[in-house]
Amino acid sequence: MLAALEGETDEVAVQATLACLLWETLPQVNWCGFYRRIGERLLVVGPYQGGMGCLRIPFERGVCGACARTETTQLVPDVQAFPGHIACDDATRSELVIPITVGGRLRAVLDLDSPHPGGFSTAEARILEALVARAFSGEVHPSPGIG
Repeated sequence: MLAALEGETDEVAVQATLACLLWETLPQVNWCGFYRRIGERLLVVGPYQGGMGCLRIPFERGVCGACARTETTQLVPDVQAFPGHIACDDATRSELVIPITVGGRLRAVLDLDSPHPGGFSTAEARILEALVARAFSGEVHPSPGIG
């Protein structure tokens, strides 16, 4: 997977490529993508694969918000038991959310949803943590935008 990203420095290009590759690799997912930090306590949907995602998520809500707020991986085997869970897709039963930090600052979260209870293991979480750490460890910069 990392070979596909070799030399890429644009953050959105890295996110889009990872979302696509993880979508094709992880058969248990029904949503795979990134929520980008756009404010002190706000995430907005970024590159993803799957059905319609939530557009904005405050740090105070849901599994993605908990991940952003604490900057720790959230492995949730049953989202219905998670206080404040946001049901962007009623089919989702479990979730894995991993913080993306660049230069010591939270930039995004990787959000993986599954329609299966317990859809993700601790071993998968560790592997994906290492993957995103390596993918965002180099000279990855925010997209400059236009204007």
